[in-house]
Amino acid sequence: MTNAPKPEQDLTHNEHSFDGITFEVVEEEDNPEGQKVKRRGIYLWPNLITTAALLSGFYSIIASMNGDFNQAIYAIFIAALLDGLDGRVARAIGAQSAFGEQYDSLSDLLAFGVAPAMLMYSWSLHDLGRIGLACCFVYTACAAFRLARFNVQIGVVDKRYFIGIASPLAAIIIISLVWVARDYPFIFDLRDIAIQTINAVLMVIVGLLMISNIKYYSFKQMDRKRVPFVVMLPVVLIFAAITYNIPMGILTVSIIYALSGFVTTLFARKSNETLKT
Repeated sequence: MTNAPKPEQDLTHNEHSFDGITFEVVEEEDNPEGQKVKRRGIYLWPNLITTAALLSGFYSIIASMNGDFNQAIYAIFIAALLDGLDGRVARAIGAQSAFGEQYDSLSDLLAFGVAPAMLMYSWSLHDLGRIGLACCFVYTACAAFRLARFNVQIGVVDKRYFIGIASPLAAIIIISLVWVARDYPFIFDLRDIAIQTINAVLMVIVGLLMISNIKYYSFKQMDRKRVPFVVMLPVVLIFAAITYNIPMGILTVSIIYALSGFVTTLFARKSNETLKT
């Protein structure tokens, strides 16, 4: 005589059994009445944008392997733009989901963790052999650590700040450095072991910034916030400077932002100490 399955077991089995040859996504969401409901499927538009960012990162890796370094740089820039767009589209149309958050992080790891490391290794650090390989791996591993930490801290940390420099911004520092160096080969002579060493050290430093506890202003609070008109003046000046020399301008702004985290962290600590007293 066989034991009949309990009703609860049947219910659990039915919830996780799917017909067809493809997988299905089931997520718990709050309905307008505040009740937990299970929904199948994914939101189309945010995930399409994330897929485009993933494609850009993948294309950058292929371009780096083929020696098309300018194409690799442009692809990572496109991925960074798309990465900033998918979250805003999801929030605008109310299409945020746990699946989208995880998918976005996986896309970010490829586009901003693996692709910049492949670019730097293929362009400069391959001559250092295993040392160059190790430095690029450190960068990629730090990007993975940073994204994993970000995922487990969603809804816990202060949204005004990034803890550690965001992976897209870290990638922009690396690719803008390569871009500037390619425009000035007489300064950045890749045959010089000193230049190769500097590039290797920078990969490690930028990687460590991603997993640091340094606070960087996220600008998320300014999405729907009015600011004085005079604020537009420095923005226009920054854009004008970047337009004069785009690679150098992007590199300068990204380095200033990377350094600003130390100032932001210092002020945040001082304000916390003031509140405690």
